[in-house]
Amino acid sequence: MSDKILIVDDEVEIADLIETYLKNENYAVYKFYSAEDALACINETELDLAILDVMLPDIDGFTICRKIREKHTYPVIMLTAKDAETDKITGLTLGADDYITKPFQPLEMVARVKSQLRRYKKYNHPQTEKTDHILYCSDLIVDTKKHECLQNNKPVSLTPTEFSILQILLENKSNVLSGEELFRRIWKDEYYTKSNNTITVHIRRLREKLNDTLENPKYIKTIWGVGYKIDEN
Repeated sequence: MSDKILIVDDEVEIADLIETYLKNENYAVYKFYSAEDALACINETELDLAILDVMLPDIDGFTICRKIREKHTYPVIMLTAKDAETDKITGLTLGADDYITKPFQPLEMVARVKSQLRRYKKYNHPQTEKTDHILYCSDLIVDTKKHECLQNNKPVSLTPTEFSILQILLENKSNVLSGEELFRRIWKDEYYTKSNNTITVHIRRLREKLNDTLENPKYIKTIWGVGYKIDEN
């Protein structure tokens, strides 16, 4: 069955271009030029990934992203204007997994989509049986097979990127990993470059969901000038 991808962009040429390239890769595409129709699709369709333009005529892409994160954990890629750093940070803070700056190369878009879907499928549909898929830290339990995170036996809803960061840190307990190293392990495509700011935003969002703090961390510790780590508990 083909992966189902939502595209929301009021620039017809861009939306049509993305649709063409994704259909060439045998993805099922749901394309909309406005947010209202897209929100109906989100409520009625089991999607695998969403591509959202920030600027829309009725409701902005940030609102759509927020609506998605109320019920779903599939990857969200935001389309932002050139050098719109504030838009990038806002999108990541709301739960987006990645962003692409306009104008972009269509093949870059396809590569990003494939990368996000690979990770999403890996966490939700593991292909191999493992005995070391349960990770612990204090009252935190992460099941990498089921893609579940429990805190005090209560589920914590994480995006694929947030789950990736937490899993990598737990698998490397007591070891400090730089933002660059985390970025490299999560995104392996040639189009990705060093972006510590991206990791910083995801770490901040992850801490918020775990009720963790930078000043008095229970889980994720910042080693200034070096990176992040989770100690044995």
